[in-house]
Formats: sequence, structure tokens, C-alpha cells
Amino acid sequence: MDISAGELSGRLAEYSRLTDDVLAMRDGIDKIRVTAESPDGLVAATVGGRGELRDLELDPRIYREPDAAALARTIVGTIRDAAGAAAQDAARIAARLIRAEADERADPLVDPVLHLLETEPERSQRLWRG
Repeated sequence: MDISAGELSGRLAEYSRLTDDVLAMRDGIDKIRVTAESPDGLVAATVGGRGELRDLELDPRIYREPDAAALARTIVGTIRDAAGAAAQDAARIAARLIRAEADERADPLVDPVLHLLETEPERSQRLWRG
């Protein structure tokens, strides 16, 4: 397949723009920090944009109740709340890349590629075929 210098230049510029957009999305997701607090205020969990636990704070008053199973449920629930909020933030960042509405099911790692394949099949085929 022969392509002209102009077409090659256009593809390279398009690839460069897409690369910049994806790197900006990655950087934005890396900067996300969401903290959730348990209903009783004794547990605080901070999660990053990829759902990773960044910090866990336990109020010393947790030791007043010797129920380890309840404490574990509280910690897990608090981490889940923080991770859910972080995922929503990441989805909003990804939505800016694909210029779409974010929803709670959005996957910031996969949805931009799926969007490209669905809405711009010629562009995506050119980018992936080379």
C-alpha cells in the first residue's frame, strides 16, 4: 500500500494528537485522590485514580469495640466508596478525551479506544493498520 507524503504527514499528526490526549488523560487520572470517611467517622480511606489505596486512617476509638469483622466491613466499605468516587472522576477525565457523557459504568482505560472504533472507523483503521 502506497501512501503519499501528505497522507503520511496527516497520519503522524493525528497519531501525535491522539498520543497527547491519551497522555493527558493518564496524567489526569494519576492526579486523582479521593478520600471517603466511614459513617461513624472512625475510618478514612484515600484512593487514587486507578482505585489503588493511597492512605488509610483509623481513629484510635475503633479499639473500643472488639468486633474485628465489623471493623473489616467498615474499612472495606469505606475503601469501596472512595474507589467508586475516584472511578467517576476518572470517567469524567476519559469523557473529555472522547467528548462524551461520563456515566458510572465508564472505564477510563478502555472506553476511549471503544469510542474511537465505534465513531471513527476509518480513522481507527488507518491508525491501527499503519
